[in-house]
Amino acid sequence: MAKTMQTVRLTAALAMLVVLAAEAKADESIQLGPRPYYLINDMEAGALRSRLEQCAAGPFSRTAFSIAHRGAPLQFPEHTRESYIAAARMGAGIQECDVTFTQDRQLVCRHSQCDLHTTTNILAIPELAAKCTEPFTPADPQAGTEASALCCTSDITLAEFRTLEGKMDASDPSATTVEAYLGGTADWRTDLYATTGTLMTHAESIALFDSLGADFTPELKSPSVDMPFDGDYTQEAYAQQLIDEYVAAGIDPSRVWPQSFNLDDVLYWIAAAPAFGAQAVYLDDDVYSDEENGMADAIAGMQGLADQGVNVIAPPLWVLVTLDDSGSVVPSDYALAAREAGLDIITWTIERSGPLASGGGWYYQSIADAIDNDGDMYELIDVLAQDVGVLGIFSDWPATVTYYANCMGL
Repeated sequence: MAKTMQTVRLTAALAMLVVLAAEAKADESIQLGPRPYYLINDMEAGALRSRLEQCAAGPFSRTAFSIAHRGAPLQFPEHTRESYIAAARMGAGIQECDVTFTQDRQLVCRHSQCDLHTTTNILAIPELAAKCTEPFTPADPQAGTEASALCCTSDITLAEFRTLEGKMDASDPSATTVEAYLGGTADWRTDLYATTGTLMTHAESIALFDSLGADFTPELKSPSVDMPFDGDYTQEAYAQQLIDEYVAAGIDPSRVWPQSFNLDDVLYWIAAAPAFGAQAVYLDDDVYSDEENGMADAIAGMQGLADQGVNVIAPPLWVLVTLDDSGSVVPSDYALAAREAGLDIITWTIERSGPLASGGGWYYQSIADAIDNDGDMYELIDVLAQDVGVLGIFSDWPATVTYYANCMGL
């Protein structure tokens, strides 16, 4: 009997190992799902559609050209473990943690220091909701005022941050209750995968991305509080802390693409952490923060950026393209100036606009007249890849970019 029980236990153990091995293999496989095929089917007939159709059977592999923007927030709560894992399964070779800090100066992944009221359940936790910079105020239809709140990571400690759950980034401005305010998800997204959303520290994101075989593009978010925070936490200390967490994790600097909209952050990394600064990404917002002069100033300043040691810039999609006299999508003067200055380019964000039938909205504004169906997304990706020559494209649904990159051998 003893020998029989031992054999049973051994058989069970071996079976468990087989299951674990199968799960590990599954986690390593790239699964693109139906979305790329839906987009290709929506394209107009032509050479690009034919080329993409020929790749339908795969195989597909992870690619650094496919950059996960906050994970996979088209359907998963952004900057959560679940969202990051979904992005990895869709072949994202680089993943993003937008970095901000808590009250006790711990780095965490959030798109904004003050977005907890729309991206987490903080307002549903009374003891934490009371700590928000601006507690929930219901809408008042008679007065014509909308519901509002403002909850920041700097309002709470890391321990308190860990008690929160991520949700789809949304709010209902007509809400008169907290429960209603926490709704409002766009109808082209979904709450199907928002029943759990595990928030993450920056250090935890490093460990997760490394385990998933992905590289890193942390964005140092502009603080919503005055700096130096709490007396002596300077902007430089904040920027250095981000780098220090990669050093502590033993990550090779060549795998890290630190980003910032603040040029001073990029220049700090170039000077103080040159191994990381070599791939520091300047998120150029001059082109849209100053509608009158921004584009001209940005083009005129390209060589100046390069002369200061900046190697990579990242403007939004529409900045890099325009329409020629025949209505075809072509590289913009901005894109041509960047290449002339020797700057590499990354761009954002595919799959953040919803259905494209009406022109695509903000991200497609420079080519709106040529955008009338979802399949046009691949026309834009093709110009960005082949004519502009971008290094990679951020996407809210990485499978879309992964499919194209694999098909084109990027």
